[in-house]
Amino acid sequence: MKDNEGSLTLDQIDLRILERLQVDGRMTNQELAEAVGLSPSPCLNRVRRLEKAGVISSYQAHVELTKVCRHVDVIAAVTLRDHGLEDFEVFEEMVAGMRFVIECTKISGTIDYLVRFICPDIAAYQMLSDELLKLGPKINNLSSYIVLKTVKPFRGMALEGLVPFR
Repeated sequence: MKDNEGSLTLDQIDLRILERLQVDGRMTNQELAEAVGLSPSPCLNRVRRLEKAGVISSYQAHVELTKVCRHVDVIAAVTLRDHGLEDFEVFEEMVAGMRFVIECTKISGTIDYLVRFICPDIAAYQMLSDELLKLGPKINNLSSYIVLKTVKPFRGMALEGLVPFR
């Protein structure tokens, strides 16, 4: 169901479905239905509606990288020298093609982007940062921060209180 502005209207059951799938996207429809208090058929219909509307965009596995390999996790703060639309487009295209970039976020303020790299070692990160500095648009500043410990890894969003429902 959509509201007057074309947004999908969610109810409390939809939010419970989304919260449960964020915790375990592999749970069976039967398990999900029991967890949210529905029978399997209506539960599956709701999940399909949420998928079709793009509310659920994918399902992923969280890999505990420390259990399978050594790596370095780096967050780089990037400020471009010029702020023309083309400068942003060139930078974004370049970063999108970089293999060890796992996330890039354009932000407001004195920094233009936060770019997160997960590389096999610090030498691999240095090569990528050098590539950014040489081949990308003129970068005014690139500050690197090595992640020492992830205190609270991303495991989904707290939807209740964030998403309006009917």
